[in-house]
Amino acid sequence: MEMINILTVFILAIFVGFEIITKVPPTLHTPLMSGSNAISGIAVVGAIIATKVGGETGSYLGVIAVVFATINVVGGFLVTDRMLKMFKRK
Repeated sequence: MEMINILTVFILAIFVGFEIITKVPPTLHTPLMSGSNAISGIAVVGAIIATKVGGETGSYLGVIAVVFATINVVGGFLVTDRMLKMFKRK
């Protein structure tokens, strides 16, 4: 039963996230990206903690989570930097 609840929340989060992101005007994309980078940074810290306290399986999953969260943070910063360059005067 617990797995059904987790899956339901995950699917609802996908739909809500999609609706929120598609309704954001282009002028707010950069601040939104900065906020998501901060959340991804928190995910990196959580993944590092999971590698230490999660046992053997948790360590493997934690390392994978660290890699993916780091890629997300770096990609977010690159996209944010690119968007900010579009607003600079020439």
